Amino acid sequence: MIEKKNIIRNKEKPVQKFRFYVQSAMAILCMWIGVEFFFFVKYLQSEGSAVFINRPPGVEGFLPISSMMSFYIFIKTGVIHHAHPAGMFIFAAILLISLVFGKAFCSWLCPVGFLSELIGDFGERIWKKLFKRKLILPKYIDIPLRSLKYLLLGFFIYAIFFLMTDAAIITFLDSPYNLVADLKMFNFFAELSGFALTALTVLFVLSIFIRNFWCRYLCPYGALLGLFSFLSPNKIVRNKVSCIDCGLCTKACPSLIKVDKASVVLSDECSSCLNCVDVCPVADTLNVKNIIVKKTVPKKAIAVIIVVLFMLITGIGMITGNWQNDIPKEHYIIHYERMNSYGHPTGTKEVNEFNKEVMDKNK
Repeated sequence: MIEKKNIIRNKEKPVQKFRFYVQSAMAILCMWIGVEFFFFVKYLQSEGSAVFINRPPGVEGFLPISSMMSFYIFIKTGVIHHAHPAGMFIFAAILLISLVFGKAFCSWLCPVGFLSELIGDFGERIWKKLFKRKLILPKYIDIPLRSLKYLLLGFFIYAIFFLMTDAAIITFLDSPYNLVADLKMFNFFAELSGFALTALTVLFVLSIFIRNFWCRYLCPYGALLGLFSFLSPNKIVRNKVSCIDCGLCTKACPSLIKVDKASVVLSDECSSCLNCVDVCPVADTLNVKNIIVKKTVPKKAIAVIIVVLFMLITGIGMITGNWQNDIPKEHYIIHYERMNSYGHPTGTKEVNEFNKEVMDKNK
């Protein structure tokens, strides 16, 4: 701890406003994708009589399991699967961002994370008015709950990469069930069951009182990115010499990380939101540094790099013609008619049955 008279004030501008703009832009883009997909579904429901609206490939960003399987097959074979190619590029972009800046996708680009933040801000205002402080779960509850997302991630990894052969994964990707996974997801939310509505309501209420409840305790995607974040060379580093132990960084951290006690923030919960860096009152005390070359990475550069990396990888998918899938709209109409009969495939039977039906209709 240094004397107050020797303190050099941190005059660097915060990036939270810019982060909000990036989050908002991503949320608007996702809503636009939702609108386009709604009209695409209306076209299918009309059996082709309504105005045709192209299926927006961006919807595949909400199919992480299929995207992960496609990415795995691409790594092993070099082949981009035809069903959800955009999803694979989005998944690759998110992984790359995590390797560079940890779980930055969660706090900069994820629309669910953005919604969770807004709900959390609303909840904190209410809670502070009632009790004058944040609600923080005790460790004996928090730590077991945090393990849930890793159990879910472990289940998916075990089921996909240990129980399924490469041939079985490709069969799944080829299956009608996977081809209409986005349509099934749409119908899930468009025709919410009583149980689903109750579950979403409970999650919403819990997120008001327990900040980032879904992200912190249940999101397997976040768990995966948290593991990848340990490989990132760029970490939040605290200068112990110039630190005045004010504790503002820890208070500002939405993930409840004790930043003021760490030399280097090594946590699967850190989402690189830079809240802690923004509130630090002393210059060159809390920064993002590349621990390999020992250089500070400017906050504005971090913001730009995150956006550019995402646009670069998804842009490669678009430029190379691997963004829109190759499923004809006529096939989609048939799939939509039969969608409710599709279950998880166990072999090639569903694929062969669908191909036969298409051939019969084209005779």
